[in-house]
Amino acid sequence: MSQILPIRYINPVFRPPSEAESLILPLTNGCSWNKCTYCEMYTAPQKKFALRDEDETLAALRGCGEQFADQVQRVFLGDGDALALSTRRLMTVLAAIKAHLPRVRRISSYCLPRNLRQKTVSELQELREAGLSLAYVGAESGDDEVLLRVNKGETFESTRDALDKLGAAGITRSVMLLNGLGGAVLSQQHAANSARLINQTQPEFLATLVVSFPQGEARFRQGFSQWEPLDQPALFAEMADFLRALELKRTVFRSDHASNWLVLKGTLGADKERLLAQVTTAMQHPESAKLRPSWQRGL
Repeated sequence: MSQILPIRYINPVFRPPSEAESLILPLTNGCSWNKCTYCEMYTAPQKKFALRDEDETLAALRGCGEQFADQVQRVFLGDGDALALSTRRLMTVLAAIKAHLPRVRRISSYCLPRNLRQKTVSELQELREAGLSLAYVGAESGDDEVLLRVNKGETFESTRDALDKLGAAGITRSVMLLNGLGGAVLSQQHAANSARLINQTQPEFLATLVVSFPQGEARFRQGFSQWEPLDQPALFAEMADFLRALELKRTVFRSDHASNWLVLKGTLGADKERLLAQVTTAMQHPESAKLRPSWQRGL
C-alpha cells in the first residue's frame, strides 16, 4: 500500500499486535472512559474522546475501496472502543466495509465491557452476522479491589457479563490481563480472581502483559499509593499461581508482548503443565530460561 490512505489518522495510533496486517479504520478518537491509571495510550491532548463523523468514515471506506479493494483482508476498528457507537452506526460501517472491501475476512475492535451494557445479545449477533468477528477485551484483572485501585470503572461481574454476551453472540473474544497490576500487596488475589474470571467465561484467546509505565508512575500511584512493583521472581510466581488455577477447555494463550520477560505460548488446558514447567524454570534457574533481555523491553 504505497499510496496515501484516504483516512484521517490522529497520532498516536494503537492496535493489537495481531492486527499488524490490518487496515486501521478509526470510528472514534481516543477512549470513552480514559480514566484507567495504568493506561498511557490515549492521554495525549489530541486524543480527547469523540465519535468520528459518519460521512467521513464512509467516504474513507469508499476511497480505500477505490485503491485497495483487492488487497485488504482484515480491518481493525479504532480507536480505544469503537463499540461505543450505536448498533445502527456500526451496522452502517460494517455494510460499507462489505461493499467497498469485498475481500475482507475479519473485522475486529477493542471493546470495553461498558460498551456492551446497553447492547443485547441479539444486537451483537447482528453485528457478528454483518462481519464483526473478534473483540479484544482489556479485562486487566478479575479482582474487584485491584480494578477499583486502578480506576478501571469495571468489576468482575461487569467484565464477565460482557464476555458472556460476546460469547453468546458468536464473537471471538481475546482477553488481556496485566501481570503485576496488583503489586506485591494484592498479587495473590489478583492472580486467583483473574483465573476465576477466565474459567467462568472460557475465552477463545488469552494474553498477559506486564504492567509498565513508560511515562512514569505518578498518575497510577495517586489511587494506589502502597503499590510496589513485582520483581522478576515475584512476577513469575504470580504467573504460576494464575496458570495453576486455570481450568480451560481450549483457549489459545500468549504471553509474548514486549513487556514480558518470559515468552509463553500454548493452548490451555492442553499445554498447562508445560507452561507451568517453563515458569518454574524461570523462577529456579533464570539463567537457562531464555528470558528476554532488558534492552528488548524498551517500551
